[in-house]
Amino acid sequence: MIQRYHTIESPYDGIIDKVYISENCHVYEWENLFLIKTASGKIEEISVGASGHITSLEVNQGDHVKRDMLLASLKDDFSITGSD
Repeated sequence: MIQRYHTIESPYDGIIDKVYISENCHVYEWENLFLIKTASGKIEEISVGASGHITSLEVNQGDHVKRDMLLASLKDDFSITGSD
């Protein structure tokens, strides 16, 4: 089944180090959306395998996040934009 809306959730506990997106902006599949600094100090990149428009942005730079916490929502435009 094709999924029209995607939730982008944190795979880590940590702090939002960088937010690359804003509400209503367009993103491409596998584009960096966030950087999260984990408790161990490692910086992890957050992306999603879909392109479309950000319909909600739930966090800001400096926010503490927990694993599975909602970061943003995306409405898929079903454009195939990836590369090899």
